[in-house]
Amino acid sequence: MNRRETKSEQIEISIGRLHAGQIAAYTALRGHRFMALRCGRRFGKTELAKAWISEGLVLGMACAWVAPQHMLAQEVYYDLAKKFSALVEESAKASLIRVRTSGRLDFWSLDNEMAGRSRGYQRIVIDEAAFAKNGDNRTVGSMAAIWERSIKPTLYDYGGQALVCSNAAGKDPDNFFYAICTDPRHGFHEHHATTMDNPLLPKRLSEERQEDWRQRRDQLRADLIRENDPLVYAQEYLAEFVDWAGVAFFSRERMLVDNQPAPFPPLCDGVFAVIDTASKTGTDHDATAVTFFAVNKHFGGAPLLILDWDIVQIEGALLESWLPNVFDQLNELASLCRARAGSLGVFIEDKNSGTILLQQAIRRGMPASPIESKLTAMGKDERALSVSGYVHRGLVKYTERAFNKTVSYKRRERNHLLDQIESFRIGDKHSDREDDLLDTFCYGVAIALGNSEGF
Repeated sequence: MNRRETKSEQIEISIGRLHAGQIAAYTALRGHRFMALRCGRRFGKTELAKAWISEGLVLGMACAWVAPQHMLAQEVYYDLAKKFSALVEESAKASLIRVRTSGRLDFWSLDNEMAGRSRGYQRIVIDEAAFAKNGDNRTVGSMAAIWERSIKPTLYDYGGQALVCSNAAGKDPDNFFYAICTDPRHGFHEHHATTMDNPLLPKRLSEERQEDWRQRRDQLRADLIRENDPLVYAQEYLAEFVDWAGVAFFSRERMLVDNQPAPFPPLCDGVFAVIDTASKTGTDHDATAVTFFAVNKHFGGAPLLILDWDIVQIEGALLESWLPNVFDQLNELASLCRARAGSLGVFIEDKNSGTILLQQAIRRGMPASPIESKLTAMGKDERALSVSGYVHRGLVKYTERAFNKTVSYKRRERNHLLDQIESFRIGDKHSDREDDLLDTFCYGVAIALGNSEGF
């Protein structure tokens, strides 16, 4: 707890309460100038980083918060602006907080290669560093280049400190976070923590006995191992650097029933479609893809079935006339599967020509919704990882129509859905494969089986 006094009042600001795992991390990193915190999901790295930055603000320091995308820092801005509301002298939405202690916090996105230039900082947090652009310090726009050319020099004036936080994202020497954690030449001191090092999770229920909570915690931890691919568990929860080279990520076997595709359900909860589109006429990647799903949580069998799919190459101006066909097919599938709720509508990525499709659908009274922005903002690898557990547990199945279908697209006759899903590789930065149907698949699984944020 830190206190700052004004002429007429005493204001009390809490920099945050840390759990035992966070205290261990703070103690291990304290005293080092360049610090790397590698930890599993839900450990609480961002909360620890916010506490460290809050301490700097209370002490009147010039601070910065850096994230791969601006929206990833928005929640941090709102939390800290609220925490310091009694002391804020100036603020600008998601870009600046200045407080009466003379402390200042700037927010930067790594989309900006000039992040931090012309400033001098005493404390900097780089959050989710493993998910910034890969490449060495000569690669324009890479995390390594921005660190060396823009961010690191801002610490020179005050001999400032940097706290770099992230989960792991594969074993890749071109990944900045992997490099600073494994190569001592970069000068970072690393602390490694797993998801299980957060002793507060799962949260204890009201009136739950300590022994009952411990038993439930042990069961949930066992479920994490059972329900996730071993490599996913190692990376996401143990925060290990996993080598994904050559690993087929989505197994066909997991999406079949006794090595055969599933029939259409005789009854289901509802059907929906996901569209991924881009109008880039004349390029090699201007596909418009749609995948149709049945939600089947109350009638036995897998809770999510892939009913059908399509992929076309049409100019943006023709998408408006193509869209009604999607809704017609969705209504037909709702009838064939005797969907209790009928058609649940179409989900569309709200960017590129998808924004136009959304506007057209709303104007015509068609049930269309934008895909949750937190999901669309994720990278392709992150999206695939976020839905991998559902596939690994056998909760998603191909139906006969989707599995046996072939379409001629760009002079190639094949099952493009299976090809894109089954050829996907984590961290395959040299891949030039089509991925529009893969995107609709990942979005569909997240929407149907994920939580309210799509995870």
